Amino acid sequence: MSEKTTKAVHYTILTIIAICFILPLVWLVLASFDTNANQALKLPTKWTVSNFISVMRDAKNLKAFGVGLVISLVQATIVVVVAGLAAYPLSRYRLSYKKVFMYIILFMTALPMIAVIVPVYKMFLNLGMLNSIPGVILYLSASSLPYGIWLMKNFMDGIPIELEEAARVDGATTMQSILRIVSPLMFPGICVVFIYTFSGSWGNFFIPYILLSAADKMPASVVLYQYFGQHGAIAYGPLAAYSLIYALPSILLYIFSQSYMSKGFTMAGAAKG
Repeated sequence: MSEKTTKAVHYTILTIIAICFILPLVWLVLASFDTNANQALKLPTKWTVSNFISVMRDAKNLKAFGVGLVISLVQATIVVVVAGLAAYPLSRYRLSYKKVFMYIILFMTALPMIAVIVPVYKMFLNLGMLNSIPGVILYLSASSLPYGIWLMKNFMDGIPIELEEAARVDGATTMQSILRIVSPLMFPGICVVFIYTFSGSWGNFFIPYILLSAADKMPASVVLYQYFGQHGAIAYGPLAAYSLIYALPSILLYIFSQSYMSKGFTMAGAAKG
């Protein structure tokens, strides 16, 4: 097979994959502006924003977006802070059994947390934490910590320890070194962990659905299910509008942090001089 033919095959495969990803998004946009939307990919007969208006005028939807944002933002903040503090000694100190501990963390990142939901449900029931938003935040934070610690440790390893040693010579404490030296330098890594955790929480359906029972405490990821009616009836137009609004926080968060994340880590030579 010639090189030209090989490239053509590669581009054809990539084009097919791209179309498979783009078509659902195109349907989502077109259906959100169509009051008569259905499963078919088609242009609206009459373009309208009534689907968005009906979604945003529903107080239940607004509250669900608020609850979802609170859960996601608090969880992401907890994971960033706790994972950062836990990663610091793993990155900086020679600890006994550190290698074993890192293997345990690596194993925990691969463990699907939904697999332990039954004992967690029983434990939450005994502790009186069912139908509690703080309980959901606690569980989501705990399940996200292994991956957060793993990422933070790897990001922290890229920061020269000589910078902290120089700060200590000037009288800085360990906490001051973390806050004034390490944290600013690994801000792109912090953004990665925050966005990853936020997106995972924002899109989590099963955990809030299982641990919460009151309808007014459900986040946006669960309330989305309201558009799937009985006997397969689906309100496609409002569902598409809701989905677009639902995707906005993750997209905006990524755009705002893009400039910081694209800088990456350029620590080469930072310890010189």
